[in-house]
Amino acid sequence: MVEDDTIKLLRECDAGVKMGLSSINEVVGDVESEMLSNILKKSREKHEKLDSDVTEILHEYHDEGREPTPMAKGMSWMKTNMKMAMEHSDATIADLMTDGCNMGIKSLRRYLNQYPAAERRVKGIAEELISVEQDMVDEMKAYL
Repeated sequence: MVEDDTIKLLRECDAGVKMGLSSINEVVGDVESEMLSNILKKSREKHEKLDSDVTEILHEYHDEGREPTPMAKGMSWMKTNMKMAMEHSDATIADLMTDGCNMGIKSLRRYLNQYPAAERRVKGIAEELISVEQDMVDEMKAYL
């Protein structure tokens, strides 16, 4: 049970961190404010570190991890492009990033509850990813 919950939680962290990286990379080139750009780049670095940590532990368990679902990626891409086409601004980017982070936080909280027997270090990674996402939400408030 411990190993099963650990791997399942790791897979969800893997998908979440990849989704976060994809979202950041999709909008960072469109940012006008240098400060907002720096916030996104700093968050990307944190996501990349977590991605590396998750991948390392997945390899210990001989698991490939999990990509975000094509539906989730497609919906995110469509929402981003539609909103940016209507209003190309830092406020729109902040709104999109806030929505994405909030969805990630909610999902990760649900998975932490769903996989209570996961190893402590994997729960720690999930908590750290939640913290990174929450920090970004807090930093986005100035741009909404």
